[in-house]
Amino acid sequence: MDDELRERVEREAEKHALLNAVKHDSDADVGAIMGPLMGENPDFRQHGGEIPGVIGPVVSEVNSLSNTEKRDRLEDLAPEELAEMEAEDEEDDSLLPDLPNADGYDEIRMRAAPNPNGPWHIGHARMPAVIGTYKEMYDGSFIVRFDDTDPETKRPDLDAYDAILDDIDFLGFEPDDVIRASDRVETYYDHARELIEMGGAYTCSCSGEDFSNLKNDGKPCPHRDKDAETTLEEFEDMVAGEYSSGEMVLRVKTDIEHKNPALRDWVAFRMIDTPHPREEAADYRAWPMLDFQSGVDDHLTGVTHIIRGIDLQDSAKRQQFVYDYFDWEYPEVIHWGHVQVDAYGVKMSTSTLKQLIDDGELDGWDDPRAPTLKSLRRRGIRGQAIVDAMVALGTSTSNVDLSMSSIYSNNRDLVDDETDRYFLVRDGEEFAVEGGPDTAHPPLHPSFEDRGTRDIPVGDSVLLESGDVPAEGDRVWLKGFGAVRREDDTLVATGDDLDVVREGDVDVIHWAPADGVSVRMRTMDGDVTGVAEPDFADVPVDELVQFERVGFVRVDDRDDDETVVYFAHK
Repeated sequence: MDDELRERVEREAEKHALLNAVKHDSDADVGAIMGPLMGENPDFRQHGGEIPGVIGPVVSEVNSLSNTEKRDRLEDLAPEELAEMEAEDEEDDSLLPDLPNADGYDEIRMRAAPNPNGPWHIGHARMPAVIGTYKEMYDGSFIVRFDDTDPETKRPDLDAYDAILDDIDFLGFEPDDVIRASDRVETYYDHARELIEMGGAYTCSCSGEDFSNLKNDGKPCPHRDKDAETTLEEFEDMVAGEYSSGEMVLRVKTDIEHKNPALRDWVAFRMIDTPHPREEAADYRAWPMLDFQSGVDDHLTGVTHIIRGIDLQDSAKRQQFVYDYFDWEYPEVIHWGHVQVDAYGVKMSTSTLKQLIDDGELDGWDDPRAPTLKSLRRRGIRGQAIVDAMVALGTSTSNVDLSMSSIYSNNRDLVDDETDRYFLVRDGEEFAVEGGPDTAHPPLHPSFEDRGTRDIPVGDSVLLESGDVPAEGDRVWLKGFGAVRREDDTLVATGDDLDVVREGDVDVIHWAPADGVSVRMRTMDGDVTGVAEPDFADVPVDELVQFERVGFVRVDDRDDDETVVYFAHK
């Protein structure tokens, strides 16, 4: 490398190091700038072995600067690129609208309130993605509260508590508090007793049908005016389990003539005979309904802002009656529409997925065909890719469509630079090879020559994918090997140089030795088998690689006969 080229490399390296440091508000990294440096300056690639040694001292010098000095230096070197980067950052920061009345609170506290009846499907990721992002925006708190006070119709799954926390961790967030509502039943009882003493609740033994008729007619229940002492005694009998399911409920006294019948004297507690699956809560029989439990918890845990579906607008209106009795201030509420996810033929429903697993139609929650976070994780999708896609949806009250292609695009940006390349031939056709080198040496990554090459022995024969097989007498370019012409069942090296590719005369295809590594690739459309090049055998389990012209995959398992990978995306 001559002095003039070295100066160019150092100048470009300084620019890219500053861009990297300013963008991420941290020290620059040699590995992170190699890709863009080589991409913008393809003539540097022939000196790939020398480049890291040249740019290392430059990066160290950049990292010695303060953040202000880095930005000022970048503004001198590349003002247009700095302006473009800051505009992109400003656009990214404005994906979520400001929280209403945020300045009126000492601390922003938000909660995700999952029902722990199973691991999360993709749609569930929206709430923690948005709440976690708001937490970062406002330096607030993120509460996870398991709303598990329905041991019958929405029966909790004991494994789901940890599974959901694992999903949140996968998305890149750590809750500040984790609460199980079933641990707080005595707290709900205490608030029910206070409400009764205020005259704000009464016990009711009407049948569901009878009360519904009265409610719809705007007529009071005959139990509505019983005194607080009687109501309290009957409530204590509920707590003691003296009633069976359906015999007695506790109702919040609202407005029996309210224009919305759903808000008229709604149920706060009911009897449930089925024991809770958690041992700590198994003895309770009087359980709070979600609107009562959630309303009390939101106040006691200091929640300032609630995000909930547009279909749950009545919840805030019901809870407001309780808040008025206790003279509490209701949190700010943001309503949003549902998110619809494409690309799956399976309904995004925890109960539906559980039934498909029980019936053996899915192998488990991480089956590649399942629209779950566990499945995406096993396929090699980064949590950040999901978060970025969910945050980009905003908080519109309209239903929104999430294309899986947006998650795949985000993930590609995150993993492309770090994933090495290999060849996989699916259901290949076998050909002998005549002439040419004994071993091919394609790069591990086309943008990072310093990573080196793979060694692919040609052997006696190679495999081509059926769609790549040339017609008799036609040529193709085997990546890393060279041009070959098909002559019956043999591929004969022609000695052509790369100009035949540049001129568009010859297609470039991948290939694999016939005796390569057997691979089973699990995809959303079922399993695909194939053969990979020998060096692929050295890739560790859990590593992400790209099969050239096929897509990104995560190595899942190996045995003597076969390597199993999970397909992520193209």
